Amino acid sequence: MELLNKLQWRYATKAMDPSQQVAQDKIDRIIEAARLAPTSSGLQPYEILVVNNPALRAQIREVAWNQAQVTDASHLLVFAAWDDYTAERINHMFDLTNDVRGFRNEGWEAYRQKLLGMYPGRDPQVNFEHAARQAYIGFGAAVIAAAFEEVDATPMEGFDPDAVDAILGLRARHLRSVVMLPLGYRKADQDWLVNLPKVRRPREQFVTEVN
Repeated sequence: MELLNKLQWRYATKAMDPSQQVAQDKIDRIIEAARLAPTSSGLQPYEILVVNNPALRAQIREVAWNQAQVTDASHLLVFAAWDDYTAERINHMFDLTNDVRGFRNEGWEAYRQKLLGMYPGRDPQVNFEHAARQAYIGFGAAVIAAAFEEVDATPMEGFDPDAVDAILGLRARHLRSVVMLPLGYRKADQDWLVNLPKVRRPREQFVTEVN
């Protein structure tokens, strides 16, 4: 299967070639894959920031263990989750669904009220952590889409989220950074990982059939 071959090809790229830019149509498809990813209750409680500003990327690199991919990659995606579930955010997504589908459904409206009665009253940290898990679903879709496009990517949790939030002004938008994804093309002659075999546990150690 072509997709499995692409996933075998991909790895967490350690050295990006700053002279190579990823075509915008490829970036658009990678982001669209994340946008189309499933989320709990369809609330889509996260956003993606495409950080193009070189000065901001340099600041982010300083709080990301000086990982060169942050500045050397063609594009830097930052996945930022909602800091809380609010009635306004929940209603927005339910209203959007009604507008797109062109009708109101009694069961759907009852489900809206169920979420409104549950989510906004929870601890904001609990809600953020739930939203962050949804962001990771979209992040995974983006990683897979990048592999399909033969665009190198480096999944990146190694950064100071509070510092990144400050650099990008996320808290004012009621967002918190969760994970980053530099996208670009590998600089093979400077990447120690490029030719090493991919290591994964064998299927029999990874999958349990429950019959």
